[in-house]
Amino acid sequence: MNDVEKEQVSSGNIIDFKVLRRIMKFVQPYKGRFYFLIFLTLAIGILTPIRPVLIQWTLDNPVADGDYNTMLTMMLVLFGLLLVQSVAQYVHTYLSGWMGQQVIRDIRTQLYQHLVNLRLRFFDKTPIGRLVTRTISDVETLADVFSEGLAAMVSDLLQLIFILSFMFYEDWRLALLSLATVPLLMISTYVFKEKIKVAFNDVRNAVANLNTFVQEHLTGMNVVQIFASEQREFEKFKTINEEHRQANLRSVLYYSIYFPVAEIIAAAGIGLMVWYGAKGAINVEETGITIGKLIAFIMYIQMFFRPIRMIADRYNTLQMGIVSSSRIINLLDNDEHVQDTGTHKPEHIQGEVKFDHVWFAYNGEEYVLKDVNFEVKPGEMIALVGATGAGKSSIINLLNRFYEINKGSITIDGEDIRAYDLGHLRKNIGVVLQDVFLFSDTIMNNITLGSPEVTEEMVWHAADLVGARKFIKKLPGQLSYNVMERGATLSVGQRQLISFIRAMVYDPKILVLDEATSSVDSETERMIQRAIEKMMKGRTSIVIAHRLSTIQKADKILVLDMGEIRESGKHEELLAQEGYYAQLHKMQYKEFA
Repeated sequence: MNDVEKEQVSSGNIIDFKVLRRIMKFVQPYKGRFYFLIFLTLAIGILTPIRPVLIQWTLDNPVADGDYNTMLTMMLVLFGLLLVQSVAQYVHTYLSGWMGQQVIRDIRTQLYQHLVNLRLRFFDKTPIGRLVTRTISDVETLADVFSEGLAAMVSDLLQLIFILSFMFYEDWRLALLSLATVPLLMISTYVFKEKIKVAFNDVRNAVANLNTFVQEHLTGMNVVQIFASEQREFEKFKTINEEHRQANLRSVLYYSIYFPVAEIIAAAGIGLMVWYGAKGAINVEETGITIGKLIAFIMYIQMFFRPIRMIADRYNTLQMGIVSSSRIINLLDNDEHVQDTGTHKPEHIQGEVKFDHVWFAYNGEEYVLKDVNFEVKPGEMIALVGATGAGKSSIINLLNRFYEINKGSITIDGEDIRAYDLGHLRKNIGVVLQDVFLFSDTIMNNITLGSPEVTEEMVWHAADLVGARKFIKKLPGQLSYNVMERGATLSVGQRQLISFIRAMVYDPKILVLDEATSSVDSETERMIQRAIEKMMKGRTSIVIAHRLSTIQKADKILVLDMGEIRESGKHEELLAQEGYYAQLHKMQYKEFA
């Protein structure tokens, strides 16, 4: 069963109080306001049923006796009570909403911080759209737990308890008669709760599927258009969108049925009580049922049925929040993050790199690197060549600790890379990838990634080093020029130059070039090659390249095949062996001849 299927079946049948307790931990920084919210909840629960009591007394005494002054006094008391209750309700609603927003801000911050520290292995197997749903939609649902769910539900329950207490205290016969239709309401509420729970869970899954589909297809829109698949993908989108519509319509249907049914049941209860109470009021001396008591009970029933109707809705709001909370907590509990427990932060790194009997697999024991051994001396250039899937990029990923090795060890200057502070390690390894990713932001922010320690002077120095100053100067705004999403307003070569600046701005001691010139034209390649020669001076360099002409000056070339090093040596030595490297060279010579 995959993760998506697990999510869809693990929504839970009852409220998970363990999850609720975990979420309540986020309330700790605001516990003073939370306790005040509980106080307001109790106050509203008590104040609500007092109003019918005062109205009953007013009708049965000053009104019946014609005491105008006492009646006026009671009207002022009732108005004051209503005013206090309204203010308490306002503060309660605002405070619960405020707390909800504070909590979801803290949760979203912690969640994003957790996500950026997860291993790339996690993102390899998790759809990005689903993570967007967790970070945005699911977290937003938690706000309703505080503003419309938990606090309001507790308030409704307290009101029910106090209303029942007042009703039975006043007249147990009228109370029992008033509650005669409650079993029908409870049955309809239970059926509604069960139906709407399934519908809401379907809505959450539909939203996640919709987010995943849209995110993936917008990102890969060029592939869709290249293969003229617009209509086919549109039909797929219509299907997913229709599932989302149907899920929402089911919830709308259940609401549209439940609330009229609840109103009819409540009206029936009032009608039954009025019929009995009116007969009793006629013989008030025998029954003790006064007009005031009858009016008070009508108000009690209205007050009683409203919380029951709302509890069903709020229960599902709470349950939706619990479902979302469970998914968020599962994500927060995911331990696939890089263990940044290293403390080694040397002031200067020499750049000696050593792979010692390294084995690595992305999945299980399907090893993509098998017993890899090599050493790079400080200042040397080593090149990695081989067919696609040979394991070249995996070596780069392991050196940067994007993934963890299964066996063996990787050291820099004789120290295991896991002993290094992760930030310090990666700052001293400049990486230029084949697929350059640029954010929709300025050139300056794409280079510095918001780091305050990188100055504009450092950026221009790195730009001079790679020969990019000229083209940046021609852009409107220069370093303030917005490159748009994925650098859409720049050429492939310009994006690659930006990535070179980004790699060099920290003056790294180890330089990694992952097929950095495979996607550029010949003129840009020559410019980049000149820049690379300058960049490599005094640095350890590991280069992956398809074009063997770019690595002929390497101190050592490693030829990988199926995750193993088949050959190693200088360019001339490998040609003389007439092995795998020589075959690659001959094929490229024919291709470019």
